[in-house]
Amino acid sequence: MNIMERAINDAGLDDIYEKVQGGERLSMEDGLRLFETSALPALGFMANMVRERFNGNNAYYIYNQHVNYSNVCTNLCKFCAFGKENGHEKAYCMTIEEIAEKIRQRLDEPIKEVHIVGGIHPELPYSYYIDMLKAVKEVRPEIHIQAFTCVEIAHIAAMGSKSVEECLEDLVDAGLGSIPGGGAEVFSTRIREKLCPDKLPGRDWIEVAKTAHRKGIKSNATMLYGHIETLEERIEHLVALREAQDETGGFMCFIPLAFHPKNTGLDHVAPTSGIDDIKNIAVSRLMLDNFPHIKAYWIMLGPKIAQLALAFGADDLDGTVLEEKITHMAGAETSEAMSNREIEHLIKGAGRIPVERDTLYNVIA
Repeated sequence: MNIMERAINDAGLDDIYEKVQGGERLSMEDGLRLFETSALPALGFMANMVRERFNGNNAYYIYNQHVNYSNVCTNLCKFCAFGKENGHEKAYCMTIEEIAEKIRQRLDEPIKEVHIVGGIHPELPYSYYIDMLKAVKEVRPEIHIQAFTCVEIAHIAAMGSKSVEECLEDLVDAGLGSIPGGGAEVFSTRIREKLCPDKLPGRDWIEVAKTAHRKGIKSNATMLYGHIETLEERIEHLVALREAQDETGGFMCFIPLAFHPKNTGLDHVAPTSGIDDIKNIAVSRLMLDNFPHIKAYWIMLGPKIAQLALAFGADDLDGTVLEEKITHMAGAETSEAMSNREIEHLIKGAGRIPVERDTLYNVIA
């Protein structure tokens, strides 16, 4: 018995370790025990086994650009510092030309992805979203556009009096490449009734994602943790995603998102700890046995915790980003951008191999 196996034994996790070794699916009860354990090295050892089974020693990143086109939102979730009522002094909405100009300003950079998300605007017409994608493609025809959360897509479809399937067809024709994972929050009905009662229900979020997958559109998935959710609700969220992935296979990556309380309706809640952040990465890697990638989103975690996460199940750090507004309006103190060199330095410092990718995880030579 080596030192890590002894630590697993001492933590009473032998049965889970046997499942991990054999590639056997973990139960909800297993997931709860992993969240509750204080044996962080043992947890990390098991998560790293799965991480390396999927991705070896590689750690991925992408050269990307974020565009948050508007913060006007009807949902006004209690955990959000980004969304504002229409007419609020801090509300904004970019014109199509302003979005195009954002893309135009960085034409000299080898950007591989434009990541576009915003609020649930009550007045923007269906054509705005179509024209936005077309404008980005006109400026940068080769770019992959990852845009509009499942929540946004359901709203856009409603604004156009279309089904989600019809809406997705129109968006793809205009330039949509894939869908980001935001808006999932925690699927628990209890949580959504308390914190985001006007938001798309969790079951509908999953259905939009599965509809996209059935049309060949890949997407990501998230979970916002560290507010008022229970450990059981976290595990239920992961299992719901795992079941959806069993059905469609369309999720590329899971991103646990650490809650930032500043400037939100939950500013009395303490920020997540480094231990909680690392546990969420590790437990996610162990529970989501059918997700190829787990992302340590450095914007929310901070570069140092994100770097450490590469030893606890994560294989992706996201990318260069630039001008991310959603997390920073909630008080994030991280930089709004990192260079390729900085990201590669973090990855190498963690003993991993930096691999630049595109949105669909094709390696950039």
